[in-house]
Amino acid sequence: MNIKDEVLSKAISAKCAAGGLRVATDARRNEALRAMVARIRGSVEMIKEANAADMKAGEEAGLSAALLDRLLLTDERIEDMAVGLEQVAGFDDPLGIVLSETTRPNGLLIRKITVPLGVIGIVYESRPNVTVDAAGLCLKAGNAVLLRGGKEAIHSNIALAGLLSDACEEVGLPRSCVEIIESTDRQGVVEMIRCDEYVDLIVPRGGQGLIRAVVENASVPVLKHDRGLCNIYVDATCNIERTVACVNNAKTQRPGTCNAVENLWVHVDNPAALRAIVADLQATGVEVRGTEPVQKACQNVVPATEEDFDTEYLDLIISVDVVNSLQQAIAQIQKFSSAHSEAIFTDDADNAARFFAEIDSACLYHNASTRFTDGGQFGMGAEIGISTNRLHARGPVGVPELTTYKWLSSGDYLARE
Repeated sequence: MNIKDEVLSKAISAKCAAGGLRVATDARRNEALRAMVARIRGSVEMIKEANAADMKAGEEAGLSAALLDRLLLTDERIEDMAVGLEQVAGFDDPLGIVLSETTRPNGLLIRKITVPLGVIGIVYESRPNVTVDAAGLCLKAGNAVLLRGGKEAIHSNIALAGLLSDACEEVGLPRSCVEIIESTDRQGVVEMIRCDEYVDLIVPRGGQGLIRAVVENASVPVLKHDRGLCNIYVDATCNIERTVACVNNAKTQRPGTCNAVENLWVHVDNPAALRAIVADLQATGVEVRGTEPVQKACQNVVPATEEDFDTEYLDLIISVDVVNSLQQAIAQIQKFSSAHSEAIFTDDADNAARFFAEIDSACLYHNASTRFTDGGQFGMGAEIGISTNRLHARGPVGVPELTTYKWLSSGDYLARE
């Protein structure tokens, strides 16, 4: 079977499965989610064996340490996937919710209720946990999912998707509620994002190149996750010791994730904070790239270019500059931000309020790490991605964001006059 036929066949199968999911009860969908949990917990060694093949191939291909970390499945990360599914199963049913109800003067009763989107296509790269997170969230919202992961995680993805399909079949739902395109040829992505007759939404998760290619070539609507070019501003007043710890967390806890900070802006009147943050980052292995004022104030700083502040490193590198005011910090963040996540560290409540009002990113933080932009941290169990769109959904995309609505109208044999 050629690539076009493989994608078409699986998209058609997913569309058929979506019809069955549309009328499946919440109890049945939850039963499938719990069956997925059991199969994941019962197959840890098999999952790790598949992942080991991906890790070996990644090392041989020269993947960076950050990308290898995104790829790795440990016992803890496998258990986290299972726990995420359990949490999703415990959520209220997102379908059939009456969003509005009105009766017109002629007696026509009009209700607006939540329904599934249909078939959601996920295009993603090296994180195999996306296979489980995406399938679980889509299923809870009554959607079938068509997965196309990157070649880096192909063995892990196929193993996990097989377990999820088995779980659906076990409880009487179609196996095709979870479909995965096994070909790693890039043409598979092209065919998938143009399959608008059968796929209702595409969610790309990965680097800027992947997302741009999907947005520019898709005929299916795209819920995009742009670059995670996150910024932190350290104001003139703050608790320096606690700010140092939070900035370090935002950069080093998992530098390969989209919610890791890439740019740091420090008020000129807070040189003690600048020196403390830079020294702390350097002590934990971060390469600090700074402008001339930063180089003068701190040791061992690599000269920064304009391009550095427009770069999503996904690595232990950070760009740092000094600003003269909150307004200048806001202007710089608006210039370089991808509208993902930004944070301000300040003891000035008015400055925090102004930061929240003037920065138009999906997620904003006052005295908290950008690493909290995550479905699990937001109480969603998991997320299908972080949307930087302004339409339909913004920030972590959980179960409610994977629904749409329809209008139901009832009358007493009414005819329009």
